[in-house]
Amino acid sequence: MTLSIWRYSHLALAVSSFVFIVIASVTGIILAVEPVSEQLKPFAIPEAQEISVGETVAVLQNKYDEVLWVEVDHNDFVSASVITEEGTSETFYINPITGEKVGELIEQHPIFSFATNVHRSLFLKSTGRFIVGLVSFLLFLIAVTGVILIIKRQGSVKRFFSKISKESFNQHYHVYFGRLFLIPIIILTVTGVYLSLEKFSLLPEYKITHDVDYDTIAETPVREVIVFPAFQNSPLTDLKRLEFPFSPDPEDYYIAKFSNKEVLVNQFTGEVLSEYEYPVVAWASSWSMALHTGRGSILWSVILLIACFSILFFIYSGFAMTLRRRKKTGAFKNKYTKDKSEYIILVGSETGNTFDFARQFQQALLQTGKKVYVSELNTYTTYKKARQLFVFTATYGQGEAPANATNFLKLLEKKKQDHPVHFSVVGFGSLAYEDYCQFAIDVDKTLQQHPNFHQELPIYKINNQDATDFEHWAIRWATQHNLHLQLEPLDTDKKIATQHNFTVINRTELNKDDTFILQLRPSKKQVFESGDLLEVIPPNERIARLYSIAEVAGDIVLSIKRHEYGACSSYFSSCKVGDNVKGIISKNESFHLPEQAQHVLLIANGTGIAPFLGMIATHAATKEINLFWGGKTQESFDLYASYLEETNLKTKQLAYSQEGNKQYVQDRLAEQKEMVAKLLQQKAMIMICGSIAMQKEVLSVLEKILIEYKMEVTINDLEQQGLLAMDCY
Repeated sequence: MTLSIWRYSHLALAVSSFVFIVIASVTGIILAVEPVSEQLKPFAIPEAQEISVGETVAVLQNKYDEVLWVEVDHNDFVSASVITEEGTSETFYINPITGEKVGELIEQHPIFSFATNVHRSLFLKSTGRFIVGLVSFLLFLIAVTGVILIIKRQGSVKRFFSKISKESFNQHYHVYFGRLFLIPIIILTVTGVYLSLEKFSLLPEYKITHDVDYDTIAETPVREVIVFPAFQNSPLTDLKRLEFPFSPDPEDYYIAKFSNKEVLVNQFTGEVLSEYEYPVVAWASSWSMALHTGRGSILWSVILLIACFSILFFIYSGFAMTLRRRKKTGAFKNKYTKDKSEYIILVGSETGNTFDFARQFQQALLQTGKKVYVSELNTYTTYKKARQLFVFTATYGQGEAPANATNFLKLLEKKKQDHPVHFSVVGFGSLAYEDYCQFAIDVDKTLQQHPNFHQELPIYKINNQDATDFEHWAIRWATQHNLHLQLEPLDTDKKIATQHNFTVINRTELNKDDTFILQLRPSKKQVFESGDLLEVIPPNERIARLYSIAEVAGDIVLSIKRHEYGACSSYFSSCKVGDNVKGIISKNESFHLPEQAQHVLLIANGTGIAPFLGMIATHAATKEINLFWGGKTQESFDLYASYLEETNLKTKQLAYSQEGNKQYVQDRLAEQKEMVAKLLQQKAMIMICGSIAMQKEVLSVLEKILIEYKMEVTINDLEQQGLLAMDCY
């Protein structure tokens, strides 16, 4: 069964029943308050947990002329119906130890009575009860399909409760609360269905029967009720109701209803005349009522209360996500038809988020005068004038295609292009999942095998929908075609935060790699640390660029490589000491060096060393820090040497790709695998900063080390445990 069926089933069930689910949830919220309000009444006697039924019966018989019955409710409140010395009949709550009256019986508040009737039958009697039972079943199916969808998106059952990848508010908390309140909601629905079936007599019925031989009932020896075995050995908390004999005739007896059985007891001798143990169906009915209503437990009532609120949130967030997804996938207005367009963008998206990037890229191409056509991967066909094919696709579940891309690979075999087409694949995913961008990888490999498709750029993977990563890819592609693309911000309604002034304190000369260091000092005191980001919008531009920063003695230190078409890097390279730069410091807490980390492994290439310069300066004296860095030559590293001269680094491993052994940082890492393995065993904090390509290779080396040294953890486990942080571009 395909993923889309589960998604559509989930949505169809919600649409068909949401009105009744809203009613049930709202009334459920009200009714969840009732058990709490009852439990707060001062009628429970803690010491009653330790006394027997016989002790309470003896006390009541000594205190009142006649006792009709005693009852222990779900709140452990003990009530009794008695005839007082004045001859009046009264029913009230009692202290089972003294027999004293402690309060009048609780009468249900009108709002609870109203909510109960609505919740049970919608004021429609049997018809309403049927509807409520059906809605409970539908809600159960919604929960089940929801579980399947979460398993799909998380990649496997074992990752059900793993970290959720970066999503919008509605998407994130729809999954988060869905996992959190799954069990209470399942319990609510199953017990709701059970109680409805019980009301319609669709469950096995039982009838309490007793076989009493009235001719053999003895009147001697007469015993005190307190020593009746049936009462003496039964805690009061096990009793539900005890009916006293109506007369002193032998044929009248005590009828004791316990939680698991009903017992008839001789009023003179205490002999058990008959005993009936309740069947499983009675036990199930009792527990269903308790679990469905929360009666007798403040904690469970509060859980049910929050669960009902969560159901309302699921309805809101679910429909909000659906409308948002449909708006995104259906909002494309192509200026050119598929057969007139030279640039074809095909999108694979489960949530609709990938369409935002497609729309952004489409508009940038249109502004340069290009003819562009955008559609879904499942609409793939022939394109008469296509020169470039762009595939922007997410991956769902365990490397599967998104719902709107499930037929793409089959269509690729059937629909043959009659002229050469260059292609580029951009994969969107999360490194938190094992099958990171797997469907994009499959698409890229398949396109490479087709004779009329020629790869323009290697597959590019974007973690957690990072807009800056996408911009890097777009600039890289545009550079090859001598185009200047102006990407509009994804969120045009986003308010621009107040920018601050920073003064240039120092700027080094460009080295042979066109790299330099820029030192900035905030004009006003600001709180930041190494690993945070400086957001700068260069002159005559609208798109902000992000730079990972080092905090050194209160200043910001940036490592920047000037790119020929890099608007921001060119702007920074023209800055002089004393110039002012406007920007915003953005917190990047996921890339801070944890205070508790004692062993640290820092891995970077090129300008990715920037945040590590600050971390080393701040923490090298108190932490064991190991640095691996890769660059082109010794001169490449000389740019940073002054920041590391007086630091107490445990290890400094350098790799140069254009001199000496000509190796990359991942090669150096592999050479030092024994040291790296030891750090992994010590649960060292691993931080990676630099290019995406380097990140991929480094992760591959780390994975091999984990396997070779038989460590029972994976890269994903390290990330989940907070022992691996990455900030790559």
